[in-house]
Amino acid sequence: MKLSDINIRDPFVLKDGDTYYLYGTRAKDFGRNVGGFDVYSSKDLKVWSEPAVCFDSKKNGFNREVNWAPEVHRYNGSYYMFATFTRENNLRGVFILKADNPLGPFEPYSDGAVTPRDMECLDGTLYVDKKGEPYLVFCHEHTQIIDGTVCLLKLSSNLKRAQSEPVLLFHGSSPDWADKKPQGEHYITDGPFMYRTTGGELLLIWSTFIKGKYAQCVAKSDNKEIDGKFIHLPPLITNDGGHGMIFKAGNKLMLTYHTPNKTNYERPAFRELEDTGDTIKIK
Repeated sequence: MKLSDINIRDPFVLKDGDTYYLYGTRAKDFGRNVGGFDVYSSKDLKVWSEPAVCFDSKKNGFNREVNWAPEVHRYNGSYYMFATFTRENNLRGVFILKADNPLGPFEPYSDGAVTPRDMECLDGTLYVDKKGEPYLVFCHEHTQIIDGTVCLLKLSSNLKRAQSEPVLLFHGSSPDWADKKPQGEHYITDGPFMYRTTGGELLLIWSTFIKGKYAQCVAKSDNKEIDGKFIHLPPLITNDGGHGMIFKAGNKLMLTYHTPNKTNYERPAFRELEDTGDTIKIK
């Protein structure tokens, strides 16, 4: 298969050995009640395998509504999938699944959602600090609070549960370039992902809408760590692409994201990045 044949949202690439593994939200019906997640594999980022089911949400009782944004991290010798599902109380939350290899099958692992029970949350990503301590960076949805946020909480070392209350990093309305909206109109935040530059700067990429188009944005910690104040830099992409992540392909630094942001038309896209040491730029 080619990328143009793959209809997913929220693409995430894991490089393991000499193989790239591509995960994402099944785009049908905006990822609602789609029954789980697939994985595609490739040696060259050009030719991809047919999709293989890596998590069956029906079998595991997770198909209540949304099946969103799977991302897989290798941590302490195992593979952990962070994904968003609708909980029994009808609020979305971030769950952690586990497998012995990137192809799965992934199985439920965390003690329920690791995000707070009373918060509508999505798009959790793993961040491990310089001391080796794991954190969850996630979004508190605009559907509940109008001005969506990006938040942080500490995870237990085994990734089973949260070990702190959420800490606010920023609102969707925070950037100077954010659309100025009438009171009551929503600011969307989604797709956070952490990246440390060659110069040691800590970046947080995320997505929102700018002038009605999906956009890939970037912010930088003012103290090079997760507890700093995040300064918003100029967006990377403003022409209807977003929910990206960053990975290495040989000596190249790559961004993958989905575009267009239109149900049933989404495709993963790859763009090479330049790491300037201070920030990242599209090459």
